[in-house]
Amino acid sequence: MVGRFTTRDGRALAYEEFGNPNGKPVFSLHGTPGSHRGPRPRGLRLYPRGIRLIGYDRPGYGDSDRCEGRRVADAAADVEDLADRLGIERFAVVGRSGGGPHALACAALLPERVTRVASLVTCAPRDLMGERWYDGMAERNIEWYRVAELGIDAYTEFVADDMNRKRADPESALPSSHADVPKADRAASSEYGIKSGLVDTYAEALRHGIGGWIDDNLAMISPWGFDPATLTTPVKLWHGADDVFSPVAHSTWLKQCIPHAELDIADGKAHLGAIEELPRLLLWLTEGLERADARS
Repeated sequence: MVGRFTTRDGRALAYEEFGNPNGKPVFSLHGTPGSHRGPRPRGLRLYPRGIRLIGYDRPGYGDSDRCEGRRVADAAADVEDLADRLGIERFAVVGRSGGGPHALACAALLPERVTRVASLVTCAPRDLMGERWYDGMAERNIEWYRVAELGIDAYTEFVADDMNRKRADPESALPSSHADVPKADRAASSEYGIKSGLVDTYAEALRHGIGGWIDDNLAMISPWGFDPATLTTPVKLWHGADDVFSPVAHSTWLKQCIPHAELDIADGKAHLGAIEELPRLLLWLTEGLERADARS
């Protein structure tokens, strides 16, 4: 089911549901750039497992209105508004890549509603981690984030042409187009299912412009608006050891910061390995959740 609704502050937010409509609800927070389309497991894999997967476009992506100056923490209000819209009281949250910090925000700020959270190949807070944040990161990412630290005007001027080229040709946004991409990510992005899923989500994300992509990256290097150390919800972190987009040290830092967090580091995997890992983590996320049809 595809939908669009108005948030508490008057913005339009686009979303879509996949899998079993009466299943256990999991909100899926997409990467950067990204959209509600995924990548995600097919409905035929979700339905028999009783999983109701709900994706939405963060502000500025797809059919969701832009919200300049948004923080990572602001995702919690959007997810809560969407859960209320769908009549869901308790739910799990998963975030991959740029969605990882936003998933942690939901757990931190909605502790009475989020049952479990999984954050895959996430980054850590730039202000709290310090200069170590850049260690092991691809040179292109370092360059983009360093300019982002100068503010929205300088950053927009620096990245607009490149982002708009990728908007016109979403396949050129695949990680395999970068010179310093690990072997594991090159192999993953050549697989038809992963490649087509990424191109599809990029095309949807950038359909109306590059604002969401700009705002996502600015939010990453700004204070997130919550302290990960306050999380009490069960947390699983997953990271490919060879990741150069958000290096594994970010999840290692979060593991030390978040009480009781579990971290799985996968040797021989990199950033896109999170897509292959998602089905297994969805099973963990839905443990203990009640199906909608069980309440009817």
